[in-house]
Amino acid sequence: MDLSIVAPVYNEEENVPLLHQAITAAVAPLGLEWEVILVDDGSSDGSLEVLRRLAAEDPAHVRVIELRRNFGQTAAIAAGIDYSCGEVVVLIDADLQNDPADIPMMLEKINAGYDVVSGWRISRQDDLSRRLPSRLANGLISSVTGVHLHDYGCTLKAYRREVITGFKLYGEMHRFIPVYANSVGARIIEMPVRHHPRRFGKAKYGLERTVKVILDLFTVKFLSSYANKPIYLFGGAGIVLIALALLVMLYLFVRRVFFGVPVLGSPFFQMSTMIAILGFQSILMGLIAELLARTYHESQGKPTYTVRAVINLEPQERESVG
Repeated sequence: MDLSIVAPVYNEEENVPLLHQAITAAVAPLGLEWEVILVDDGSSDGSLEVLRRLAAEDPAHVRVIELRRNFGQTAAIAAGIDYSCGEVVVLIDADLQNDPADIPMMLEKINAGYDVVSGWRISRQDDLSRRLPSRLANGLISSVTGVHLHDYGCTLKAYRREVITGFKLYGEMHRFIPVYANSVGARIIEMPVRHHPRRFGKAKYGLERTVKVILDLFTVKFLSSYANKPIYLFGGAGIVLIALALLVMLYLFVRRVFFGVPVLGSPFFQMSTMIAILGFQSILMGLIAELLARTYHESQGKPTYTVRAVINLEPQERESVG
């Protein structure tokens, strides 16, 4: 299978048939082996019946996954990826705001050597109450992760399969897939895509989603930067705390020697003692996290590196030394 298109569906009864038509019109002329995986995320309208009808009408291309209840967009996307077979996986929303006609251009970028093609909704057709928080979140995510994209929230993205395997998606983390891909050395490019006003139904997500994204950002930053060497985070924080405690102790010592101010009567003494203890505990947490990281890699045989390609060498001929 050359191409898998994954679309999470939640109460999109009117949009799904039009989405199938648009995807077929965009992809069929390319001469590829392709599939579209429609994941029903516990819809309460007639979406599931429409999906079943499409699967019966186009069994060569349409696959349907029915989740037992509404698990959220990230879980639906994860299910679609897990069941997909394509060498390239394209994610797209089912609400017709993403345009399937942009998929061929994304595939051109993939064929040019990129591993991730991220859609950028330059002319986003949403109201200001959705655009402004999204712009702030995009800037924050880019600054924290070091992967600079204008539009993390755009679902329309294309990935080579090898850069989206090896990790699980939770919470609202589907928007952070480019960050995970970057951690394994993926070549990422951003491409302007079209964005249309919603024709049927209503948006399923509000401003409360922004809070979830910010919380997930902490997890993503830790996993992408410190998962293999957690001692750098916990140990670094511990050293800073201990150094701060020593500075406070030095200040108390100088004040006692030269000005005769009692040390034990100052609240700074209790504060410095607590800070030193926290620093020591942080270092111990880092050591425990190091043991967990090593257990994770060694027990599952997961190397600490990823290989893009080999020359004159079969991958299975070499044992991992990671």
